[in-house]
Amino acid sequence: MSTAESRNTAPGDRPARTGEDALRLPVEVPSTALFTDHYELTMLQAALRAGTADRPCVFEVFTRKLPEGRRYGVLAGVGRVLDAVEHFRFEPAQLDHLRTHGVVDEATLDYLAGYRFSGDILGYPEGEVYFPGSPVLRVEGTFAECVLLETVILSILNHDSAIAAAASRMSSAAAGRPLIEMGARRTHELAAVAASRAAYIGGFTTTSDLAAGFRYAIPTTGTSAHAFTLLHDNERDAFEAQVAALGRDTTLLVDTYDVREAVRTAVEVAGPELGAVRIDSGDLLLVAHRVRDQLDRLGARDTRIVVTSDLDEYAIASLAAAPVDAYGVGTQLVTGSGHPTCSMVYKLVARARSTEPGAPLEPVAKKSLGGKTSLGGRKWAARRRDAEGVAEAEVVGTGPVPAELAEAQLLVELVRDGEVVGREPMDVARERHAAARAALPLSATQLSKGEPVIPTEYLAPRTG
Repeated sequence: MSTAESRNTAPGDRPARTGEDALRLPVEVPSTALFTDHYELTMLQAALRAGTADRPCVFEVFTRKLPEGRRYGVLAGVGRVLDAVEHFRFEPAQLDHLRTHGVVDEATLDYLAGYRFSGDILGYPEGEVYFPGSPVLRVEGTFAECVLLETVILSILNHDSAIAAAASRMSSAAAGRPLIEMGARRTHELAAVAASRAAYIGGFTTTSDLAAGFRYAIPTTGTSAHAFTLLHDNERDAFEAQVAALGRDTTLLVDTYDVREAVRTAVEVAGPELGAVRIDSGDLLLVAHRVRDQLDRLGARDTRIVVTSDLDEYAIASLAAAPVDAYGVGTQLVTGSGHPTCSMVYKLVARARSTEPGAPLEPVAKKSLGGKTSLGGRKWAARRRDAEGVAEAEVVGTGPVPAELAEAQLLVELVRDGEVVGREPMDVARERHAAARAALPLSATQLSKGEPVIPTEYLAPRTG
């Protein structure tokens, strides 16, 4: 991997982000209305004709199981979902496209022209952990306004939560050492920006992606690639040029030719004030030990060692005893470390029989073969903890919440009557995730395969 790691800052440095600027995007967001599937609109057309489009409904997002071997999930993308809902507007050019291609009839186009989500959304706050069956998002409104949001919500949550889960496992394996996200060249250019955001929430410190830095104020970092060394007549010339431009606290890439010779030259050029060296190939455990010993003997005891080279959580864990100061991760992070989706679904769980105000909601659920069933009814969720405050079960139920779980509820208000009320700075989500992970049983941090670290218990409404 050729993105570098540090430019005149320690890998762990990050600027504070507070106030309104931390809550709003610094760029204009285009309409998200066509980030949907064709059949969402054809369902709408049929429901409008049948007179059922305005029936009050409840949809929920959940996953039936975690990816194989994962002990917990991490919810990420909530902030992006809120932006997507706010900007879900059918503009004239989009309506003309639907009309030209005969996707829906004129009556449906008239409805879409005035579409504004006016319902409520509750969900787990961003950065929270989740388990199979957890109702991580609950969308309430008319069938028409809720069904149109299915695809964009799932697209965001499935992608971002997969990245955040991988980032969380890597962060746990790194045990406090900084992690640099550097996977932009290994995925779609827009997915790379979302991946940087999710990785930051999951515990990464910086990103190499400038678009992510611009859009989300994530600290960016980078210095040079092998191409910069190869450009010059020799390694010394390359190092001198980089130090002259970026200062002695830069990171020099030392594995283009001979690592031992490069480290010696790097210290000669930058002196013991050299910020860091980066190792991008070879037996990282062995090479890191040799480089640390050489740096110390040359008097560069404060020079950091950054390692890259297709790392994942297992490789990071294997380097726990190595004298490594920071890790750069690319491909494995932006692909979810083997699990690029969370298999979340968006299901109708309750609906009214009529459009009359106050019409009672009735539970509905899919009961097909093959295990693809769902549990009907509007659900709440709470996390039960033991006497030491460690999580012991995810409790999901319908009806009244038991008094003993009232203070342990997980769903929070995100959208009220169509207005976003739950937007928050990313640092809040990042800190929430660290706290939520720390409150799980210790086995949650094990990388070995296993079942979810706590069970999901379904609680039926109490009667009598």
